[in-house]
Amino acid sequence: QVQLVESGGGLVQPGGSLTLSCAAPGINFNLYAMGWHRQAPGKQRELVAGFSSGGKINYVDSVKGRFTISRDNAKNMMYLQMNSLKPEDTAVYYCNAAITMSKRYTYWGQGTQVTVSS
Repeated sequence: QVQLVESGGGLVQPGGSLTLSCAAPGINFNLYAMGWHRQAPGKQRELVAGFSSGGKINYVDSVKGRFTISRDNAKNMMYLQMNSLKPEDTAVYYCNAAITMSKRYTYWGQGTQVTVSS
């Protein structure tokens, strides 16, 4: 069973910054496509930023130029640096890992709350 643990959420003022971390102990981390998703109240979960299995990075348009995703395969860690935060970035942020073997397996962390408010 793959366990994903997010940390780093919190309350921040508009224009501020936060860095989210996702730990994925005990797996062959570099084989997994990884990403950050978020879900705001009353809205569907959306992909914020992610690495494809081929290593390509994608961002949702609303965070381009403000958020940076990174991963450290040696430490089994993924990060999301969030700058210039806006109230509309308020959501629960989830770490996601996926791998295709005989079928596609997808795993989720428990989520971490990010609140952007003055």
